[in-house]
Amino acid sequence: PFCSRAQRKRACSPRAPRPPRALVAAMNAAPDDPSLLRVLIATDNHLGVHEKDQVRKDDAFITFREIFEIAKQQKVDCVFLGGDLFDINKPSRETMVRTMEILREYCLNDNPVQLEVLSDQTVNFPRRGVVNYEDPNYNVGLPVFMIHGNHDDPAGGENLSAIDVLAACNLVNYFGKHTLSGSGTGKIKLKPVLMQKGDTRIALYGLGYIRDARLHQMFSVKGNVEWARPEDKPGMRTSSWFNAMLIHQNREHHSPKNAISERYLPSWLDLVVWGHEHECKVEPTEDGTGQFHISQPGSSVVTSLIEGEAKKKQILLLEVRADEENPDGAPYWRTTPIPLETTRPFKYKQLSLAESAAAPVEEGGLGE
Repeated sequence: PFCSRAQRKRACSPRAPRPPRALVAAMNAAPDDPSLLRVLIATDNHLGVHEKDQVRKDDAFITFREIFEIAKQQKVDCVFLGGDLFDINKPSRETMVRTMEILREYCLNDNPVQLEVLSDQTVNFPRRGVVNYEDPNYNVGLPVFMIHGNHDDPAGGENLSAIDVLAACNLVNYFGKHTLSGSGTGKIKLKPVLMQKGDTRIALYGLGYIRDARLHQMFSVKGNVEWARPEDKPGMRTSSWFNAMLIHQNREHHSPKNAISERYLPSWLDLVVWGHEHECKVEPTEDGTGQFHISQPGSSVVTSLIEGEAKKKQILLLEVRADEENPDGAPYWRTTPIPLETTRPFKYKQLSLAESAAAPVEEGGLGE
């Protein structure tokens, strides 16, 4: 069921209070509702992985194409990508060309885009200064909003990433890049991309990968990480925005300072999409304080032979709808996991040689 921010503590539970039946019926029956915002979300595509392997070199691209085929079938308004689009910082020319061919095939068309960006686009997209579908020289029918990860992070004097190449070609909208200079801790201010479809509004925050130890230190010092909120004004109250975030950092705490704690994130967020971790935990779950929900889609391709990669690969469909009866209140929202069917099967099993040796001979053991 759809749920509002007031209901979010039970948002993923079958017992969650339901919005008006008429609203649910309308959203289920009319995906082209002018105020129903539909977003497809994926992370960690790792295009170019296993490029030298003649058997597996196409795996990431086959599934990447499937993701955009699903976006086309679901008639989503846009796609969110949560970092590590590429497997290495300097993708090969083959990887770049194949990536651009898929994006061009699915993103450049005459389909009308019903999203309106209300924030300062020169701040959100500083290099281009405008969202790609508003460029009069291109026909963009499926906008892609994305951040970078640790595999494709910006570098060099101009602080450029391979994703900047895609953005320069008007194929994606690259945001969430923060320039940190010097050896000090540094400061950042997260300013959201404010988008509206009909009566529904979403504030999209992006935080591309920053070295975990440094970001941990920044969060630990009050005032080093600032969050800009939508302006509160009549007809567009701050409470009426759906607040989503794309982040690409370590989530598992292997040591105290090499991961980012959920407690550093503000409680007014609604949904956090966590990239970098490859294990699929796509179903939104409550953070430690029960204030917001976290979805960890995981990677769309197997990159390493570990247990977390053996789980079924999935992506997420997010639907957000303003509350017509209370336009100043929190919007309703729901998520639907979508399994990926083209990923290469991978099974993981732990074996104990001692236990195997102790098993009876008829069961394949040594009987010792």
